[in-house]
Amino acid sequence: MTDQLDLALDLMRRMPPSKIEDNLAGLIDLVPNLTEELLSMVDQPLKVAHDSSAKRDYLLCDYNRDGDSYRSPWSNKYDPPISGGAQPSAKLRDLEVKANDAFDVYRDLYFEGGVSSVYCWDLENGFASVILIKKSQDTTKKNQPMKGTWDSIHVVEVTPDPKNGQGQYKLTSTVMLFIETQTPETGRITLAGSLTRQDAKNLKINKDWNHVANIGKMVEDMEFRLRQTLETIYFGKTKDIVNNLRTTVGMQQLNHQNALQAQIKQSVGQK
Repeated sequence: MTDQLDLALDLMRRMPPSKIEDNLAGLIDLVPNLTEELLSMVDQPLKVAHDSSAKRDYLLCDYNRDGDSYRSPWSNKYDPPISGGAQPSAKLRDLEVKANDAFDVYRDLYFEGGVSSVYCWDLENGFASVILIKKSQDTTKKNQPMKGTWDSIHVVEVTPDPKNGQGQYKLTSTVMLFIETQTPETGRITLAGSLTRQDAKNLKINKDWNHVANIGKMVEDMEFRLRQTLETIYFGKTKDIVNNLRTTVGMQQLNHQNALQAQIKQSVGQK
């Protein structure tokens, strides 16, 4: 079964990221005995639900799911309602509320819209949490038609060490990006992909609410690095390919630039 799961995950990594939900559904139809493992291990674009009692939107994922019901971080209730659903301890629930408020501000500052949700659950030697952020947009800031979606999933495992006043934080972050534009000049252009990175730190803990600040700083730094990497991979590489396919300057000017670069390189090498 392990070999079958490894092959299924390897196949998913080779499929088009823009069709991950359709590909995963088709794979589950082929190997239904791996349904739970695939749903928990394959990241999918986040879906939005509405908490009617709190009048707030929240995000769905495997970490707030119990059967076919999902728990809202705002009211702490499951929809559809169930009895005996998994709940964080009272102390951890208080931390979860503070984290949701903090990342709601973070999302508004960095994304200027979208939806965020934070879910926590107890572990034997600490706790874990997942920070979810989703931003969708239909137009650019210049009001040009565009379909774009940013989904980020940050899973943090925290192991406190009260004797040393520190905590070990292990972060696994995944970002899924989808952009589609269509203009008369360029035609239809689609970019889609995902990126996963990990980080681990030992940070000081004075009070329980320090966890929110420590996790927030790690997520902020990680998202900054992921944005830079995505910009290099998807936009920088695309620009290089387009420039290699079609140059915007004449051949004579290009030869002159190459000759000048070679002359400068030779002069530098002689120093």
